[in-house]
Amino acid sequence: MALGGFLSRLKQGLARSSAKITGGIEGVFTRRKLDDAALEELEDLLISADLGTDVAARVIAAFRRTRFGREVTDEEVKTALAEEIAAILAPVAQPLVIDRSLKPHVVLVVGVNGTGKTTTIGKLAQTYAQQGLRPVLVAGDTFRAAAVEQLQIWGERTGAPVMAGPPNADAAGLAFDSLTRARADGADVLLIDTAGRLHNKSALMQELEKIIRVLRKQDPTAPHSVLLVLDATTGQNAIQQVQVFREMVAVTGLIVTKLDGSARGGIVVALAEEFGLPVHAVGVGEQAGDLRPFEAVAFARGLVGVE
Repeated sequence: MALGGFLSRLKQGLARSSAKITGGIEGVFTRRKLDDAALEELEDLLISADLGTDVAARVIAAFRRTRFGREVTDEEVKTALAEEIAAILAPVAQPLVIDRSLKPHVVLVVGVNGTGKTTTIGKLAQTYAQQGLRPVLVAGDTFRAAAVEQLQIWGERTGAPVMAGPPNADAAGLAFDSLTRARADGADVLLIDTAGRLHNKSALMQELEKIIRVLRKQDPTAPHSVLLVLDATTGQNAIQQVQVFREMVAVTGLIVTKLDGSARGGIVVALAEEFGLPVHAVGVGEQAGDLRPFEAVAFARGLVGVE
């Protein structure tokens, strides 16, 4: 999908989030002085749009500094808000760069079940294959037969080998064997799917630690990237998921999916402010082209409904 097509999909995807914010702004500011009461209403609106209290406070402080006491229109407020949000997002908008010298660059993909981890891996594989890289996929969520089947379908689509074991196989052993094969085959990137059963956190933690331990027997620097996949529809729960997974593994970057099904796109801004972790990509649909590198200004403008 061309970039223009993706940007319009992103705008469509964020429509529910932006309707919430723009409707509120238009309700508060037709032409009105930016006084304490107006700023309080705006702050409440930003918090209710999942931007979080820290972001809301930061934006209100900026408005107080630059526009307090002035008469403003809803368009002026939206444009200024988009600029403030873009400034928060700019430092985290970092694409995931595959290091071709590693042969393979090992990417461990983590997250709770249902966030779209497996589909994200498939989409990444397709992107890398289109860039002329050779990906290998590892069906490391050995407890979920559907996850293995899903990856195999993506493998067929992308021409990428898929390493899978029998049901309930040892995920760490599978990861070790996959790295051996990927190195022998001269693959560029190894994408490892993992289980996401958070209800049994200690077992999941042990499994992830074991996967990392055995990978490091072959390559002491692996995994080179640990991507946490988050579902935008969970809103503020995404904050807790980042905290939990950071306790378990050294998360290096985030991918946010399902922005098209959510009125909670503001959570991306809250995550940026809270953690400062790179947001590598966002997803707005099921197709491979619906996962794209995260772009701060386009996202901010789409979120706030600025043309």
